[in-house]
Amino acid sequence: MPFTIALSGLRASATDLEVTGNNIANAGTVGFKNSRAEFGDVYSNSFLGGGAAEVGDGVTVSNVRQLFSQGNVSFTDSSLDLAITGNGFFVLDDQGEAKYSRAGQFGVDRQGFMVNSSGMRVQGFQADTEGTVSGVLDDLVVETNDLPPTRTTNVAARLNLDSSQETLTERGTSVASDGSSIGAVQAGTTNGYLTQTLDVTLANGSNSQIITAANASAGAIASQFGLLDGIDATASTSATIPAATYVNTSGSMNITVNGINFQPVGATVAAQLADLGTKINASALVGVTAVIVPATGDLRIIQDQGADLVFGFAGGAADTFDIEGTDAGPTSLTMDASQTQGAVGGDITIILDEGVTVANGSGTTPIIANFTGQPFVNNVFDPTDPGTYNNATSTTIYDSLGNSHVISKYFVKQEVTNTTLPNAWQMFVQIDNQDVGDPLIGTTPSRATFNIVFNEDGTINNTLTDSVLISNWDPLDASGNPNGADGPLNVVNGGALPIPVPPTSSNFEIDISELTQYGSPFAVNDLSQNGFTTGRLVGLDVDSSGIILSRFSNGESLVLGQVALANFNAVEGLAPSGDTVWTQTFASGDPIVGSPGTASLGVLTSSAVEQSNVDLSKELVNLIVAQRNYQANSKTIETADTIQQTILQI
Repeated sequence: MPFTIALSGLRASATDLEVTGNNIANAGTVGFKNSRAEFGDVYSNSFLGGGAAEVGDGVTVSNVRQLFSQGNVSFTDSSLDLAITGNGFFVLDDQGEAKYSRAGQFGVDRQGFMVNSSGMRVQGFQADTEGTVSGVLDDLVVETNDLPPTRTTNVAARLNLDSSQETLTERGTSVASDGSSIGAVQAGTTNGYLTQTLDVTLANGSNSQIITAANASAGAIASQFGLLDGIDATASTSATIPAATYVNTSGSMNITVNGINFQPVGATVAAQLADLGTKINASALVGVTAVIVPATGDLRIIQDQGADLVFGFAGGAADTFDIEGTDAGPTSLTMDASQTQGAVGGDITIILDEGVTVANGSGTTPIIANFTGQPFVNNVFDPTDPGTYNNATSTTIYDSLGNSHVISKYFVKQEVTNTTLPNAWQMFVQIDNQDVGDPLIGTTPSRATFNIVFNEDGTINNTLTDSVLISNWDPLDASGNPNGADGPLNVVNGGALPIPVPPTSSNFEIDISELTQYGSPFAVNDLSQNGFTTGRLVGLDVDSSGIILSRFSNGESLVLGQVALANFNAVEGLAPSGDTVWTQTFASGDPIVGSPGTASLGVLTSSAVEQSNVDLSKELVNLIVAQRNYQANSKTIETADTIQQTILQI
């Protein structure tokens, strides 16, 4: 009957209208997938009947097919909003029932679980305290507590030390003038130094001579030495007027120093010597200073450039003062009415670089008799003197309480001698400007010193290079007192590498295995350490593979877990269950769960959501078509009714 056929058409058109209307209604629903009504014609054939002229019995809805095409991705302000690009579904737990969704609008509930807007918990792979992601599917928990501090147990240094840098340490011999006239007190106006010829051999093997003039000042002789390479010389002159033998009975005694006359005044000897010293210091004498010796009250007069000090006397018959020099010559010279002039020559110190020698030539030896001298080392490492180390670098480390400290590493190139190797350096370590080497005697820290040796190709020689264990660091506060953090474990007490896990002391290792020594400037390629202070959660990030990172105020990031995705062999077999989620059916097959970006699974975009894949313009056209179909089927009923009325009227 036409009525039955038309009714099937009305039902089919109504279903089409419902599907289209549902698509239009969810055009703004995040993660929604549109559907399509699919129809099939109906024929009623008997078991053996049927034929080419068979008339159909109408239409039926064969299927309402879900179309899982990709929706547009739009960006949001929430870092936990996630959009899937490609295949896959978010895995949700709805009170024990597994559900699947493309809607990635997630947040955190009061228990810290990552949930969607309906409270379903997002499933993923949890991470341990080291940030290693497991393969076990579970509820994802977003930790919002403060990040506890972690002490430094390893400092990694990737540096290049310049192989062309010079050795700063200087070695040589210090020779002091020891002639019988040096520093002695001589009557008259000259120092009494005789001429001397000195034969000099320089470090390059060349020879030279120094011939001193008679009565030359110590400063002049030092200047002669200073003209030669590898030799440095200094001179100074000192004379003392003892308080015990100072007598100024007349009260008008005059004392002359290098041509300038002074008249001391004062009620006592101490006062007069103090007055004399004040007047000398205020005078025009270049390089001359006078000081009172506290223990004796003597007046010491110093000429710091090695010029002679020449004294003169004028006064009463009972007035007198003594002059004392610095050497083993005449102990003193008494200045009075019978001895009105006296002179003191200076002392000379000669610094001979390694390889430079001096020997007596012809003539007398009033200046130097013994050239053995004392070996010396200049530019010995001093962390406060940049001239004693080639390079330095520093970074921040942390104790067990999360307090920050500054570790400084100083590098000193070693000179090549019979006992040292080429390409050898020393590294000195301080923390907060304090030494941290194990005590050598008692409890006082020693200087932490480590030997570094490089191969001929500039790479580090791990066999000859020391392992670097800092095992005597006692963390201090700003006042220099222990701050309560874990202290050290010295090597003698069991401190050793590797650092135990978990650590039990302030000990840590400095990894220098990637140091190089090339012919290029000093460079810090990487300087890192594994400690940090406590941190407050400031944000969450999710990368394309679903890894959830929590960012803290101390600059650290912690892996909390990884969002899981699931896919199905037949996604159109999933059953929609509302709230933009689907459930597994027999037709869909079992879920294939994995990490985003692996196998056939898509990738994630953080701070974004996947919009509905509904094409509104297309759906509006479908709406018009469905409406016309409904009207046409209604017309079929109307026509059939007219025909039946005609039959009834016969």
